[in-house]
Formats: sequence, C-alpha cells, structure tokens
Amino acid sequence: MVQIILVLVLAYLVGSIPSGLIIGKVFYKTDIREHGSGNLGGTNTFRTLGVKAGIAVTLADIFKGTLAAFLPVLFGQDLNPLLAGILAVIGHTYPIFAGFRGGKAVATSGGVLLFVAPWMFLTIFLVFFVTLYITKYVSLSSMLAGVCAVIYAIIDWDIPLLIAVTLLASFVIYRHRANITRIKNKTEPKIKWL
Repeated sequence: MVQIILVLVLAYLVGSIPSGLIIGKVFYKTDIREHGSGNLGGTNTFRTLGVKAGIAVTLADIFKGTLAAFLPVLFGQDLNPLLAGILAVIGHTYPIFAGFRGGKAVATSGGVLLFVAPWMFLTIFLVFFVTLYITKYVSLSSMLAGVCAVIYAIIDWDIPLLIAVTLLASFVIYRHRANITRIKNKTEPKIKWL
C-alpha cells in the first residue's frame, strides 16, 4: 500500500512539472503566465513564444501523462495506469511547482491515453486536428476530442477506460468553460494557418 501511494504521489509530481514555465523562463526569459491566457499549457505557449516552444511544451506535457501512466508498470505495482495518469493530469492542472496554476489538461490527458489506449489516442488526435483545421478553435477541438474519447470507450465497452475518459473529458470541458462563453460570443481567438 505504501508503494502504491508513493507511485500516485510521484505521478502527481511528474504531472506538476511546469513545462511551459521552464521552457519560457530558461530559453525565452518569459513567464508565460503573465501573457495571453495565463495558462501554462501548449496553446498559450504557441501564442506567446511561437511554434518551436509550443511544440516542445505540448510534447513535454504529453510525455508527462505517458510517463505517469507507465509508473505502476515501472515499479511493478498492481495499479491501473489510468489512476496514475489521472493524478498526473491533476498535477498538470494544479502544479505544486507553479503555485497550482497550470494548463487545461488536454495534452497530459492525451499522453495518458497514448500509453493506455494508443488507438484511441490516434483517433482523438485525428479528430482534434480535423476540427482544428475546420474551425481554427483549439479549445473546441480539445473538447470535441474529449467527447470522441468517451464515445470510443462506449463502443469499445471498456468500463475502467470509460470511467477514466469520462472524468478526463469532463475535466477538460470544465477547464474550458470561459472558452465556451467566448465561442458563443464569437470572441474566442482563432489560430492562423501559415
């Protein structure tokens, strides 16, 4: 039991590593929390620091979820990787290393699914980018990818996965509630394709 608790705590701490803050301060001398939306996720990094930094932060945030989900296997614990993954998502959103001000749970949730259900990850990855290409809204694309994950889990009828992705998708939508209002008001920023 002690080892399981340690794995869960470690998963939270892995999720808490503030990729956007580290990359922004080390390479750009910029605290991205003071710019744009104030979030530490990939989207605000793209908007604040550019494409290279945005890609780096997004990949790092995905990797955090994948690594956290792998921890039970790494330490030989009989613990569902989804549980460790959810702790990493909470850590990403409320990071102890960044004053509990983090991202919106999208990339790290995706990283968890990359480890646990790679085909689901690929499916929602495609849904995200098709929606992004059509609408140019990152927020809407993120939320629709979450809904797609729930539908996928229902079709696959994997109950633990369904519970986990329902929680993650609900959390992603909750974290985007301000974006939903801006989409309704037609004030949500759109990305610009090069």
